[in-house]
Amino acid sequence: MVHARPEFRSGAGRRAGQALNVPLTIAKRGLLWPWRPLRATRQLNALLHWGTTLAGGLVAAAARDPDRTALIDEQGSLTYAELHERTDRLAAALIPDCRGRRLRVGVLCRNHRGLVESLIACSKRGAEVVLLNTGLGPGQLNTLMRELWADIIITDAEFAGLLPRGGRQFTRVTAWPEPGGGDGRASGPTLEELIERTPAAGLEPPPIQGRIVFLSSGTSGRPKGARRPPRPGFVPLAAMLSRTPLRVGDRMLIEAPLFHAWGYSSLQLALAMRGTVVIGRRFDPEHTLATIQHHKCTTLISVPIMLQRILGLPEHTRAAYDTSSLRIAAVSGSRLPGDLAPAFMDAFPVELCNVYGSTEAGWVSIATGADLRANPDTAGRPASGAVVAILDADGRQVPQGATGRIFAANGMHFEGYTGGVPFETRDGMLFMGDIGHFDANGRLYIDGRADEMIVSGGENVFPGAAEDVISQLPQVREVAVTSVPDPEYGERLAAYIVTAPGERLDADTVRGHVRDQLARYAVPRDVHFRAQLPRNPMGKIVPYQLREPAAPGA
Repeated sequence: MVHARPEFRSGAGRRAGQALNVPLTIAKRGLLWPWRPLRATRQLNALLHWGTTLAGGLVAAAARDPDRTALIDEQGSLTYAELHERTDRLAAALIPDCRGRRLRVGVLCRNHRGLVESLIACSKRGAEVVLLNTGLGPGQLNTLMRELWADIIITDAEFAGLLPRGGRQFTRVTAWPEPGGGDGRASGPTLEELIERTPAAGLEPPPIQGRIVFLSSGTSGRPKGARRPPRPGFVPLAAMLSRTPLRVGDRMLIEAPLFHAWGYSSLQLALAMRGTVVIGRRFDPEHTLATIQHHKCTTLISVPIMLQRILGLPEHTRAAYDTSSLRIAAVSGSRLPGDLAPAFMDAFPVELCNVYGSTEAGWVSIATGADLRANPDTAGRPASGAVVAILDADGRQVPQGATGRIFAANGMHFEGYTGGVPFETRDGMLFMGDIGHFDANGRLYIDGRADEMIVSGGENVFPGAAEDVISQLPQVREVAVTSVPDPEYGERLAAYIVTAPGERLDADTVRGHVRDQLARYAVPRDVHFRAQLPRNPMGKIVPYQLREPAAPGA
């Protein structure tokens, strides 16, 4: 067993522990249970042939359960056999020869079947995929494309105007030719046209698999391209199964963007578990409840702000939908605010799981419902196969309860940033960019981002502590706390608050509430009220936009 606060072990020692933990975890969940032996044999052979790639997960699931529903979106449903055949056709159309130069494919899409089929088709041909964030502006996208120029760009029509003009040529393919979003057809074929005009043909695995490039959030600077291996192995799957009650065949509503590592990994997990993936292009809290009811979803994959928006619905609206099929809600991608976890579990009788990780390292720690009931702000305990350590500035492990820098390893090999940006490792563990500590029960806590800690009047201050306290006020719907320059103290905290509908709140009440629970230097001296907070598609606050003047009437 891997302990939450391990003593240092060599990389070989960690690999030995993973080699034992991973198959035991998978075996306990019956993922390769030999029911219907012939199909189980086909499944295993497909997995051995294709490996643990996105394509391998689909091919193996199609061999085992070809008639099971694999995907549901606004256009209808596809079985595993249908999705397998359609992605074979698309792969052959996009990349007729996978044995020449390995192509790079940029994908700029919302959540729909076209995005899923594009990702699987690229995996079947070994192309390197760059997952572009739909929240990027034209300037950011052009800067990234100069660094990560793609041979093919697959985009929804609504984003066609953002694509770079001039420079190297690329092939444009339209994934979702939406009326009113630009005429994508004029610039290239649609995915559906490529699938329809290409004959069906069984494909063989490519000789070399291309990497997956995810973009960092870019909330504190220019987004970075983070390379992740295309074959994650069974470690991430075992990690999730070790701390969550997921089952083979679950119906997973994935509201998290698939272009983000959390959404993409959840898709890969769902295919490996032979589940049914349910997706929609835009998040709406009431529509999420309607989707859970209509499709009898068992699992919700989201980010914390989505749960906040669902809880923000009037109680009679939430009660109008039957969500009794839902067993699990898993969140990641940003910090769980305040007492969101127990409030959500009180409103919906589910197992809420808080997954901690990063774009670079994948998931390393998971808080179960019991963990979150005991401590709503915990990141839980390290998952199977993961090692998490809290180190000081010199790389020494700090005492239990002390705050330090979080390093982690989970068996996945981070291959670096595309622009050559350096990253820090210690004893094979990657610096997560966060500051945190373990409690006496071995639970991990994230005190804040290392680059968010400020020094105000000589005291170290993390904005997250004030955020949690302010979020407990019943008048508050959303809150963000960040730093602003101060001529006397160097930096000070500023709070930005969205009040709940019909509620009123003043700055003195906010400051008094924080002063009652935190130290004097953690009280925000500036309190601003906003109509909404600036967030990226993963729900993370964009700090520099907070400081922009509020719109009239905000």
